[in-house]
Amino acid sequence: MQRPTKAIIAAAGFGTRFLPQTKAMPKEMMPLVDKPIIQYVVEELVEAGIKDIILVGSSNKRAIEDHFDVPSGDLVANLTAGGPKKKPLLDQVNQIADLANFVYLRQKGPYGNATPIACAAHLIGNEPFIYTWADDFFVSKPGVTKQLIETYERYGGSVLACKRVEQDDEYDKYGFVSGDAEQTGEIKVQRIIEKPGKDNAPSELGSVSEYLFTPELFEYLERAENEFAGGGEFMIQPVVQSMIEDGWGVYAREISNGTFYDTGDKLEYLKTVVDFGLKDPVLGPEFAKYLRTHYTES
Repeated sequence: MQRPTKAIIAAAGFGTRFLPQTKAMPKEMMPLVDKPIIQYVVEELVEAGIKDIILVGSSNKRAIEDHFDVPSGDLVANLTAGGPKKKPLLDQVNQIADLANFVYLRQKGPYGNATPIACAAHLIGNEPFIYTWADDFFVSKPGVTKQLIETYERYGGSVLACKRVEQDDEYDKYGFVSGDAEQTGEIKVQRIIEKPGKDNAPSELGSVSEYLFTPELFEYLERAENEFAGGGEFMIQPVVQSMIEDGWGVYAREISNGTFYDTGDKLEYLKTVVDFGLKDPVLGPEFAKYLRTHYTES
């Protein structure tokens, strides 16, 4: 069984909820302590064995390309002049470009979460691959990609990363799945519905953040693309449902031992910043002290 080594990251959104901050800086480059959000996503993929990362973006995402490029001569000269004290920083910025083989595409096609895959399909070939976003992610042990690969190697089909919803409004944000439970805890999906609302949701298990797709998806994606008439979003969930109805195995993996972060929302971004700040081994204790003092004074 061929193990996934390629990933597509969707990063073409304008980040309008964060304007004016995102007027000149992509939302994926907003910091969590000292790293941009997208770097956490990339590092988790690389840890799971992903070698080639295709970033599907837009004309305003040049900062992402620059971040994963080799550091500029001016920056290297500045850090080198800082001597041993700046050496760890120089090592860090040099290592970023070596995380993976990066390919950059500009998104073309209709609005919707199926379009980035269609744009990058010619670079995947007849291989399984990971599809994910640059502004929401799991922090888990083992990582989400490793957990998806584990299920893929067990059953051989496509795999959806899932979480159990905690708030009613989440039923209007994610796709929801239902099906038969396997002995190892995964769900063999029979039905997936995008943003059904609480009353119409088939379960509490929401498909979020990441997918592992087998290459059979491309045939169904191309068919859906040819039939797409516009007037709505070109979504991946109906494509997956068509695969299921034709007998292809699709499994839902509830991600264990982890936390899901959705940094595309202002409040959730602030919560994520606080969590990452508190967990930072250097800054965490003083940050926690500050928060306790501030709360008491308030």
